[in-house]
Amino acid sequence: MGKPTGFLEYERKDGPVTEPEERIGNFGEFHGALSEEQQRLQGARCMECGVPFCQAGMMIAGMASGCPLHNLVPEINDLVYHGNWEQAYVRLSKTHCFPEFTSRVCPALCEAACTCGLHAKPVSTKENERAVIEYAFANGLVKADPPRVRTGKTVAVVGSGPAGLAAAWQLNKRGHLVTVYERSDRPGGLLRYGIPNMKLEKRILDRRIRLMEQSGIQFQCGVNVGKDISGADLAAQYDRVILACGASHPRDISVPGRDAQGIWFAVDFLSRVTKTLLDSEFREVPYELAKGKQVLVIGGGDTGNDCVGTAIRLGAANVVQLEMMPKPPEVRAESNPWPEWPKVLKTDYGQEEAIARFGQDPRIYQTTVTEFRKNEAGQVCGATVVSLRPQYDEKTKRTAMVPVEGSQRQIPADLVLIAAGFLGSEAYVSESFGVKCNARTNVDTAPGQYQTSRERIFTAGDMHRGQSLVVWAIAEGKEAAHAVDESLMGYTDR
Repeated sequence: MGKPTGFLEYERKDGPVTEPEERIGNFGEFHGALSEEQQRLQGARCMECGVPFCQAGMMIAGMASGCPLHNLVPEINDLVYHGNWEQAYVRLSKTHCFPEFTSRVCPALCEAACTCGLHAKPVSTKENERAVIEYAFANGLVKADPPRVRTGKTVAVVGSGPAGLAAAWQLNKRGHLVTVYERSDRPGGLLRYGIPNMKLEKRILDRRIRLMEQSGIQFQCGVNVGKDISGADLAAQYDRVILACGASHPRDISVPGRDAQGIWFAVDFLSRVTKTLLDSEFREVPYELAKGKQVLVIGGGDTGNDCVGTAIRLGAANVVQLEMMPKPPEVRAESNPWPEWPKVLKTDYGQEEAIARFGQDPRIYQTTVTEFRKNEAGQVCGATVVSLRPQYDEKTKRTAMVPVEGSQRQIPADLVLIAAGFLGSEAYVSESFGVKCNARTNVDTAPGQYQTSRERIFTAGDMHRGQSLVVWAIAEGKEAAHAVDESLMGYTDR
């Protein structure tokens, strides 16, 4: 431990962030970096505690505590403090293949479980990791690494999101010939079209894809497996197949007026914006989607927040965001102790921008839509909403949100974005491969396993575990790769 008293001597300091009123004028990343000297002091804050929950990645009270990738967090932080950036990158690479992604989009499960966070602010592990990987790229440490020996075994990975990319990276390192199939026009899946550019600039994704191609991984884009080619035909061409298509079946809202024009699933809206930006090399912005409109976002999660930030950049006249659940407390409840994930109020970048732009938080809690209104042209023009209250059901032993009688009211809406989560994988893919799905429509496997009901067919990521975080998808992709490798070779190198 380089600085035993570092957590007592140094306050947490995050990198500079562009002010909301300035950053909403473009789609560029707005989180800056600290100087090398300042970042080293942040590494010094790590206590290197006896039980580092930050790297545990265990489930506590049904929630993840610490990094699912089991990154060697205290070691990396100590190396950052000493300015040994190259060795820090080597350590980080032992467990993590894509830290440039998670250091931008992960909610930092490691920091939520940081011992230092018990009585002060947690160590800025996420920014430390970003500093390490960006140093590595800037100094030529991250290179294409084709395997010296090929096994002759072939693997198809269906889906190029974080799980698919992680599986492909791992299997290619082992010498297998990997081909990644992606139905979109560019690789990346969720990382490409589900996460806005200001949160993860696509040049960062392209940088990694180029390295993967140079390392021998092949990408086949514009191929919709299950439609353009059957699962049976694909499986016949490869020794193994990994299904990593994500939980891409969006949850709909079945209320009167749902057929009105101007109601989008959030993922379709975000994809449309990003594709327009990429196709035009950022010379065109699709302002026509939201400019001057009253925007209603249904859903209070990360995707809903991304919709808020995107709509503001497109010139929305106002944005309202509905959240079914009660407003979280500002501090941990006694029933939510450390190192559980803190169920507290979080104001993300989109909400910050709405507050700066419109003067108030866009979120309305304990509220849902009961009807959409449309004009004579069939365009959505408003919504009927109702307040909700929690009610405990003695039969099910669960609390449900039920309507409050007489609380219905009207709100204007020219554009509605449904960000209510996902129900699981899309049926046509699993049906094409003939694999069994569970009650949640996720591809079924034995607990802790990745092989499906069909021999030689494996699965990983959200398609396997349901809607989750990028870091969990990467962890699943790596584990599925190990399972495939073991099935091909009789053992696997961990």
